Amino acid sequence: MTTSSPKFSLAGRVALVTGNSTGLGKSMGLALGLAGAKVPVNYANNEKRAQQALAEYKAAGIETVLVQADVTTEEGVDKLFNEIEAKLGKVDIVVPNATCEQPLKPIEEYDWAFYQRMIDFFIKSPVLLTKRALPHLKQQKWGRIINITSEVFQRSVAPFTAYVAAKGGQIGFSRSLSRELAPFGITVNMVAPGWIPVERHENDPQADKDAYVALVPAGRWGVPQDVADAVIYLASNEASFITGQTLCVNGGMTPW
Repeated sequence: MTTSSPKFSLAGRVALVTGNSTGLGKSMGLALGLAGAKVPVNYANNEKRAQQALAEYKAAGIETVLVQADVTTEEGVDKLFNEIEAKLGKVDIVVPNATCEQPLKPIEEYDWAFYQRMIDFFIKSPVLLTKRALPHLKQQKWGRIINITSEVFQRSVAPFTAYVAAKGGQIGFSRSLSRELAPFGITVNMVAPGWIPVERHENDPQADKDAYVALVPAGRWGVPQDVADAVIYLASNEASFITGQTLCVNGGMTPW
């Protein structure tokens, strides 16, 4: 009688989720850890919150380490990988998730500096993270890059040009990259959440929340675990023949 490993097991892998001390990032990081991966906690500025998250990861039995790094700079990405490699091992799974403020404004109220900030988080950072991880991924002929995009691109949400444009760039980058890296056993996919309230949405107007959830065909809010489950699947061996795809986690808001 033969036995097989548990479905979606990530035992022996190191999974990097940037900005995973809070929000969706923390849920994804915890889920990857509970599936067996080693998962560092990455943060940019809020050390107190990151320490609290680190305690949660450790309490869940996840092998982890705290690493402060600005993932929008080459120096920050090198620092991040160097510390992870020294303490946990080489990174097998890369989930660019770190984000910044996302105000909805008419185009006249954005300046180019804000557009550049969006580009830095959603295009520059994924590029830097991917390039830094690639030598190891190509050498072992296995890797997972899972970009966290958004339904805003499919839905053409307005007034939101800076964020939507940057997410569109991230999607284009991911799709082209998936074909480039497929011969190396490396998959590149996207998870596109809908509006899933987390800590940073606590002060959003209730009327806006009510209007959005009324549109969701599934008739409920998404929760962070919905996104985490999608990431776990795409990170697993069971998803080895899936690449270049966008998995929308939004209760049917974008059935196209």
